[in-house]
Amino acid sequence: MQKTSFWKAGHKPTLFAAFFYFDLSFMVWVLLGPLAVQISKDIGLSAAQKGLMVATPLLAGAMLRIVMGVLVDHLKPKKAGIIGQVFVMAGLAWAWLGGLHNYTQLLIVGIFLGMAGAAFAVALPLASRWYPAEHQGTALGIAGAGNSGTVLASLFAPTLAITFGWNNVFGLCLVPLAVAFVVYLVLAKDAPSAPPAKSAMEYLKVLKDKDAWWFMFFYSVSFGGFSGLASSLVIYFNGQYSLPPVTAGYFTALCVFAGSMVRPLGGRLADRIGGIRTLSMMYFAAALLLFVISFGPASSVTALLLFMAAMLALGGGNGAVFQLVPQRFKREIGVMTGLVGMAGGVGGFYLASSLGFSKQATGSYQTGFLIFAALALLALIGLSLVKTRWRTTWGSAAMTSAKV
Repeated sequence: MQKTSFWKAGHKPTLFAAFFYFDLSFMVWVLLGPLAVQISKDIGLSAAQKGLMVATPLLAGAMLRIVMGVLVDHLKPKKAGIIGQVFVMAGLAWAWLGGLHNYTQLLIVGIFLGMAGAAFAVALPLASRWYPAEHQGTALGIAGAGNSGTVLASLFAPTLAITFGWNNVFGLCLVPLAVAFVVYLVLAKDAPSAPPAKSAMEYLKVLKDKDAWWFMFFYSVSFGGFSGLASSLVIYFNGQYSLPPVTAGYFTALCVFAGSMVRPLGGRLADRIGGIRTLSMMYFAAALLLFVISFGPASSVTALLLFMAAMLALGGGNGAVFQLVPQRFKREIGVMTGLVGMAGGVGGFYLASSLGFSKQATGSYQTGFLIFAALALLALIGLSLVKTRWRTTWGSAAMTSAKV
């Protein structure tokens, strides 16, 4: 069977719209992280409160991904994305015009920002449904590279907060979001081959499949590590090395850029050598690097290089997971994107909050990093347990043209 070139397959305007929508949504999703130092100074937050504040959008995004996954299957991705974007812009407008004056209000706005994180459950099915099996890793890697929006937040939010005040940053974010909204309306198009909507009971049936739980666990480690670090590194570099908020933001942006840009390469590598092999390499590297990081590198530059390498491993793992998911759950891709994305958000919430609690309880971030390194090792062990079954059943050459 002759394979079609990636650039001749699918629908490029939709792929770009999915990426752009995802990109700016993720910029907003992690916004509290780059602003955390200034917010904490004005409102007076403890280390644990700072950790929970930046983790709340991650948990809210995780839960809302299930909702968006259901909407994707029932309303199709484009309509679901429109609903999500309107919700996020309303939340930003409330935060900007009403002002945030206490810890409770910060947690509430974190829930609104969580809907931006739920864009994951829209952008990936929107792109995935246009592409054949042999190009799923590349297509979803490109669409998923929208998590590079976290770079924009780390680069610009601390500086804008100093110039205009951190509360006004919420209003300034409405401008690029409005542009993304228009681009999405004009360019995004639902694929003609979308599967029919499923009943609530059919969604629950997916959870009876043990492979669904494996994918949820794998993504909770790879994407959980990426998103948790993206939300926490400004606080870490400021607290651990006394870097000013803007400099800490630049350091974080470099780390997030590494993890974001490698996601398409992770998907591409998985297309070439198989998702299981790619994931195994990424988990081993992430576990080793997080273990070393837990001991607190002597200099901020050394820490920066180690975090960049860890984010490369985690970002590559993100791309590899979503090379595998469409092969196993092609007909349930909408709900599986929501479930797997939810697990990734939960992993990010755990890492971000545990770092804050670890710092407050012990005076060090080490415990938080060590536990997450252990989770990466558990994921590596899990892959070794399922790889033979996967490669001889749904991942066999008789079942798919993709490499598993």
